[in-house]
Amino acid sequence: MNKDTPEAAEPSTLRSRGSILRLLILIYFVISAIDRVVLFVWSPPAEGASLLDLPLIFLVGMAFDLIAICWLLLPGTLYSLLMPRRVLQSAAQKVVTRIFFFVVLGVLLFNVTAGWVFWEEFSARYNFIAVDYLVYTTEVIDNIQESYSMPLLLSGLLVATSLLFWSLRNRLRLRVEESGGSRRALLPLLIIPALAWFFLDASWARVSVDRYRNEITKDGVYSLFASFRDNVLDFEQNFASLNEDVAFQELRGILSEDQLEFVSDDIRDLRRHRASINGEKRNNVVVIIVESLSAAFMNRFADDGVEMTPRLDALADESLLFSNLFATGSRTVRGLEALTLSLPPTPGRSIVKRLENENLDNIGWQFKDRGYDSQFFYGGYGYFDNMNHFFSSNGFEVIDRANLQEDEVRFANAWGVCDQDMFDRTLKEADASVDAGNPFFSVVLTTSNHRPYTYPDVVPLPPGSGRAGAVQYTDFAIGEFLDSAKDHAWFDNTIFVVVGDHCASSAGKRDITVSKHHIPMLFYAPSLIEAKDVPRVASQIDFAPTLLGLLDFDYTSSFLGHDLMAAGPDRAYIGNYQTLGLYEGDELCLLGVKSSVQDFGVDRDLELIDAEPNPGLIKLTIACYQSAAAAYISGGFQLDRESEASRR
Repeated sequence: MNKDTPEAAEPSTLRSRGSILRLLILIYFVISAIDRVVLFVWSPPAEGASLLDLPLIFLVGMAFDLIAICWLLLPGTLYSLLMPRRVLQSAAQKVVTRIFFFVVLGVLLFNVTAGWVFWEEFSARYNFIAVDYLVYTTEVIDNIQESYSMPLLLSGLLVATSLLFWSLRNRLRLRVEESGGSRRALLPLLIIPALAWFFLDASWARVSVDRYRNEITKDGVYSLFASFRDNVLDFEQNFASLNEDVAFQELRGILSEDQLEFVSDDIRDLRRHRASINGEKRNNVVVIIVESLSAAFMNRFADDGVEMTPRLDALADESLLFSNLFATGSRTVRGLEALTLSLPPTPGRSIVKRLENENLDNIGWQFKDRGYDSQFFYGGYGYFDNMNHFFSSNGFEVIDRANLQEDEVRFANAWGVCDQDMFDRTLKEADASVDAGNPFFSVVLTTSNHRPYTYPDVVPLPPGSGRAGAVQYTDFAIGEFLDSAKDHAWFDNTIFVVVGDHCASSAGKRDITVSKHHIPMLFYAPSLIEAKDVPRVASQIDFAPTLLGLLDFDYTSSFLGHDLMAAGPDRAYIGNYQTLGLYEGDELCLLGVKSSVQDFGVDRDLELIDAEPNPGLIKLTIACYQSAAAAYISGGFQLDRESEASRR
């Protein structure tokens, strides 16, 4: 046979357009294997897990790796498939191929390095948080630059990429020569990601009872793609469900309270009316939502010898303290959602970040409709996490970093101005409201307890030294704010609330770790509220009904929380975007995707222990979450503002 014929030029066993892509897949497998070994060593020891998990971790992990690298290489696959042979065999293309190969190697090494940084912060593969980081690039890039030596890191990656490229130069040369052959070998690289998109989900990574091992099994790139895709989860398609009417009937049963009356007999109408007992009070309210305020930071809850919150610890003795309160989620937006809307976490993305979240039944309208100046203060730019839109569409005026003048800023970092600066502006706005004859409802979200942990040099631990110093600074700023407020005429008529948005770290060995959701909440008003400890188990959704109860408001709402000063259940809603939990008594029921249901006991240290299934708690958990999700989708928490205004 003539060696110049097409048949001679294209031995099917050696020459194919997928040669270089297959080499990159092999390299990705090796990098991912090293990555899993590092994370396995890095993670805490597993409890209840077996060494037999290890083969599954790597085998299942390779399946996720294959899908992820096929997605990453999709542009290159399509290019190789569509280009004629003469282009792929040209001298110019061989140069382009080598550049492409070098760039992809760099991306793969950068990805694994970024994954380690993300793991250090969140003990997880990329998830919704990483998706948000890709959206809000300004804050994230500034944060990274302030937290890490980027020139050193990028230089190290460039050197590592160059060394790897040089070591593979001979294999690369061979595959470049083979790149103009058959198209058939490219088809699996298209079929695999297409099938995975429809038939695979992250739940396949559950190879162990240990959450860390399940996270290690995942592929970071796959998890990132999955988070983009699954930002809203249909409850009935993904979670164990009841007949919807049964679910609503069950929820209405636990919402029935002596002081509240349903406004209709429609089982899907969750609105209840609370009648004032002694007449509404006109107290001012300042709610300080503290970034990443774990209860464990306070010596009252976990005295480890490091005094991080001396002012809050002292304040707790003078306050109405809710010592068994739990955050509904692990993100700021989840805390904002629960505190303002009084709703348990719906699966998927927080309502704060969803479309059509305007004019919702929330605490902002309750105050605004009574003539209060209702304001939301945030030290960063409020477009982050959609906060500007959410609050401005739900009864609040937003005052963020963009509203501050240059002379109002003493210190700022990637996430915003320091807490002292925002508290100073809060005082100014409170004075302005009182001068205008209006009471005020101020919600302040702090920013300083966040990486890179930099702040004014006013506390013992120096700026940039870590989380403990940032907590210490926020505690100092809150104490200074309250000291300043005492000099204002409105102080004695004001209720101050301090509550965490979530814990500093929510990751544990299980999908939900109760102790990692424990946050403090205290009401401080020495002239108005008796100081005492309320040890009832509760969650952030109970904040709004409790505050409105203390003010004795006469109101109607669809809030699903309870007034913690009235008779009612002791329970807490705790969840993340794919796991929904109800903590009641000494039990925790967890609902997971693919309709999984788990029951655990909760010991005195808030750690999970094995327990027999409790059918009653399982039914209640399903009913609460299913009804809340269905009511939100059907507009059950939406307000008709014109009717509301006319009613008032």
